[in-house]
Amino acid sequence: MRSRWMRWSCARHPVPDSGQRGQRQALSALPIRRTDGNRRRRTRRHSMPACFPPWPRALLGIAAVSLSLAAQAASWPEERPIQLILPASAGSQPDILGRLLAQRLSADLGQSIVIENKAGATGVVGNDAVVRAKPDGYTLGFTYAATIIGNKLLNPSMPHDPLTDLTPIAQVGRGGNLLVVTQDFPAKDFPGVVAEVKNNPGKYNYASWGTGSGGHIAMESIKHQTGMDIEHIPYKTVPQILTDLKGGRIQVAFVDASGPLPMIQSGELIPVVSSASVRPPATPQVPTLLEQGVQFNADAWFGLFGPKGMDPALVERINAAMNKAMVDPEIAARFEQLNMAAPQPRTSAEFAATIANDVKVWDEVIKAAHISLP
Repeated sequence: MRSRWMRWSCARHPVPDSGQRGQRQALSALPIRRTDGNRRRRTRRHSMPACFPPWPRALLGIAAVSLSLAAQAASWPEERPIQLILPASAGSQPDILGRLLAQRLSADLGQSIVIENKAGATGVVGNDAVVRAKPDGYTLGFTYAATIIGNKLLNPSMPHDPLTDLTPIAQVGRGGNLLVVTQDFPAKDFPGVVAEVKNNPGKYNYASWGTGSGGHIAMESIKHQTGMDIEHIPYKTVPQILTDLKGGRIQVAFVDASGPLPMIQSGELIPVVSSASVRPPATPQVPTLLEQGVQFNADAWFGLFGPKGMDPALVERINAAMNKAMVDPEIAARFEQLNMAAPQPRTSAEFAATIANDVKVWDEVIKAAHISLP
């Protein structure tokens, strides 16, 4: 039985429309509030009578929407860890950087992050695990350019399309790879290496960490523009290349900028050119390809991706957290130790534009050099 006041109020204030009902639903959708590290407390949800006067309902509706949006921005809807998939082996450059950034990302998002290494098939295995995940922000992938661009252009039989089945979230750094020669190689600088190889066609081989890798694409571009005759030997990993350089089984290689640093510092390897657009910080004496007259405008990069169909607001939330991590002085110093320029914050749209540009550059090289998977 309604009271006399309630009947009067309902008569003067009819049942709210669907928009007002949506405001009440926003309030009831507020997440569970944690009161300490081990226990949860649910706040009892009281439905406000439909016949309550409109002005307090409106104010409370506005507050509910604001609180709901704040909650969505502050955390994920469920209390479970984010899985970060690395399509590379433990101890590799992607693994080192991925783990370093995951610590900062976890602190900013308020979510624990579990890292899983899924190496194999030039990144296809790890990236495919991200593609198959739900686009809810609980599965992300930290990968590098070759696994996206090289696979797109060279591996049509793989189970996904890296350009359409993944969501670019944040670009993490730009850098390059190094062309190195052993200390007993007859030439010690880039013009000398080009001349030596051209004067001895078919005598030398060079190594990279796989067909379609960044080092492979850069070297094939050099060959196409200079007329060098040198065969490619694909390896699986950079450490394997360094072992064979040290043992004298190969004399020339295009590798990442950090792996050979100890051998460069000891004098066992001579870096002759970098594929980056700027000189590497730990080897500033090494010129870039552009400085040497070779047109190659596609820096190596790392990037954070999610499955296709992620909420744009969630993408931007993660992008903002990653950008915040990248301006941390400790992160910048670590990048420079790995011979990469300190990363600069970029939007997800800017990252997508970089990928589109690099696809064009790589595609031109691949077609000109007739590169294909073995």
